[in-house]
Amino acid sequence: MATTPPSPLCLAVTLLIRAGREAEALEHLRHLVAHTRREPGNLAYTVHRSLDEPRRILIYELYRDDAALEAHRNATYFAAHATDGLHRLVEARSAELYAVVDFANER
Repeated sequence: MATTPPSPLCLAVTLLIRAGREAEALEHLRHLVAHTRREPGNLAYTVHRSLDEPRRILIYELYRDDAALEAHRNATYFAAHATDGLHRLVEARSAELYAVVDFANER
């Protein structure tokens, strides 16, 4: 019996950076982008900055599966640049996990 491969997972994170800390936050994000894009289970990691509110950041992350997302969260650079870095500069944060809707494989 064939098994269905796991669906990629999307994590959408919205941050509101504390006033005056934007440059420091962007530096942490620069490191996170560089490291995360090299992870074998990462399919996309893109940082967006609001045109209306420059302190608001959207991070679009796409991982092959749960294991890839967990590996990302357990990486040493994640602790250094997210948990102990970026998160300390954030005024507000929301994160939501999404499953990819694959219309191409519908029957």
